[in-house]
Amino acid sequence: MSRRTSRPRRPPAASARTVPVPEITAASPCSCGLPAEYGACCGRLHAGAAAPTCEALMRSRYAAFAVRDAAYLLRTWHPGTRPEVLDLDPGVRWERLEILGTTEGSAFHTTGTVTFRAHFEDNGRAGSLHEKSRFVRCEGAWVYESAVFAD
Repeated sequence: MSRRTSRPRRPPAASARTVPVPEITAASPCSCGLPAEYGACCGRLHAGAAAPTCEALMRSRYAAFAVRDAAYLLRTWHPGTRPEVLDLDPGVRWERLEILGTTEGSAFHTTGTVTFRAHFEDNGRAGSLHEKSRFVRCEGAWVYESAVFAD
C-alpha cells in the first residue's frame, strides 16, 4: 500500500479528528487477517524478522498502517521509490484486509504482486483501497516497489 496521500492534505483544524491507535499487544489478534496473534504474525516482522513471501510482506505492511508504524513502512519500501517522509493520516483507521490474488513472490522468485482490498474508516466514513502492489527482492529481502490502483 502506498497511501502517501490519495487526496489533498487537510489543513490542521479544530474539526480534524485523530483516531486513536488501538492498544496492540503480542497477544492481540493480528490486523492482517490471518488467524494468529500479532506477536507471532506481523509483530515479529515489525521487530525485524524477514518476510518469507511478498504476501507476508504485504500483510505486515497493512498491519503497520493499522498500528501506525511508519518506520517499518519506510524500511520495507524499495530505496528507488521510497518517499523521504511518510505522513500517516491520523483520521484513518484500517479495519480489514482482503487478499484477492498473488503472482509469484515465493522464496524461489525475485518479483511478485499482491492484489488486495484494504477497508478503512476515514473520519467516520467507510472506504476501501483496491490496489495491485509490486514487490521485488532488494539485497535478499522482499520490499514494496510500486502499485497500481485498481479502482
